[in-house]
Amino acid sequence: MVSACSPPDAKPERLTSLDVFRGATIAAMILVNNPGDESRTFAPLLHAAWSGWTFTDTIFPSFLWIAGVAMTISFGRRLERGDSRRKLFLHVLKRSVILYLIGVFLGLAPEFHFATVRVLGVLQRIAICYLAASAIFLTAKLRGQILWCAALLGIYSVVMLLVPVPGVGAGSLTREANMERYIDGLLLTGHMWSHTRYWDPEGIVSTLPAICSMLFGIFTGHLLASGRSKQEKAAWLLSSGVVGLAIGAFLDNWFMPINKNLWTVSFAVFMAGISASGFGLCYWLIDVNGFKRGSKPAVVFGMNAIASYVLADFIAGPLDMIQLGHGNGVSTAHDAIFRLFQSIVPSAQWASFAFALTIAGAVYVAAWLLYRRKMFIRI
Repeated sequence: MVSACSPPDAKPERLTSLDVFRGATIAAMILVNNPGDESRTFAPLLHAAWSGWTFTDTIFPSFLWIAGVAMTISFGRRLERGDSRRKLFLHVLKRSVILYLIGVFLGLAPEFHFATVRVLGVLQRIAICYLAASAIFLTAKLRGQILWCAALLGIYSVVMLLVPVPGVGAGSLTREANMERYIDGLLLTGHMWSHTRYWDPEGIVSTLPAICSMLFGIFTGHLLASGRSKQEKAAWLLSSGVVGLAIGAFLDNWFMPINKNLWTVSFAVFMAGISASGFGLCYWLIDVNGFKRGSKPAVVFGMNAIASYVLADFIAGPLDMIQLGHGNGVSTAHDAIFRLFQSIVPSAQWASFAFALTIAGAVYVAAWLLYRRKMFIRI
């Protein structure tokens, strides 16, 4: 659905800092998803090979966390004005189904090989987490939401650490043998990410702590909706971020490693700490101190976040299919553009980054045109 309304600046009650943080997250996601050459990309713009983390690993959990914050504020306002919880949940269900189907469609296009379509993915995970976290928010108060979060993390931990992987035993978290990979192999064979084939980074078991990433955002939303002063909220955001980082680091050393591929408990907690710290800084700068200089590009992305993400796929995808040249000189449009950048910039890594920046720039132009026309695409 496309809605026409005033830009965020005209709504004093709107959290501009949340739009900025969301927009920066989407821009970063577009950059890391569209390198000119993945094998010649700056290390921070790649996911960690297995355990550990890079800048790129912070992006997806941050988006889930942001969705949780926004959900708490939006649903709270709608409940205050008299909307029923049933009406809200039906709205959530509709949005989740549409978002899930968009994710499947992007995985199908352009060949539409249904026999090997990836049933889970980034948008599919967002849809599932949004549905589950919304159901928890609408049926439980804060204490119950915390208990749900603890239960999901507990169930995940039991499955990953105590249930034996056939032929290996319990507690294995290696790439070759872990319960996530085993369950994905049982239920998702032929429908996983083509780069991995035998397991999916948005797999079944790891969805449980991913839901908690959104719940951590919901907890922050409760703080922002409270009657505390803006200065107090900023202090709580930054301090809770530090606590999350400390607990995540402790769990990384003594419980299970930080691992985005498995979305381990330590990863979920550590990344919630990064999100709270990053947003806390945005909130302190923008909503507490009124420092908005240079934030408009991020707001433009943030006001049409999902649309920007999908548009990036529609721009970058065809570049891999368009063939140029003849005979042995055939190459894709993607490769041709990358070689052009290589001839201009000093290194292959910078050429790869320039390619990604071009995709992000093209998406920004489209998002800016929508923003200028006060058109905000809502699913």
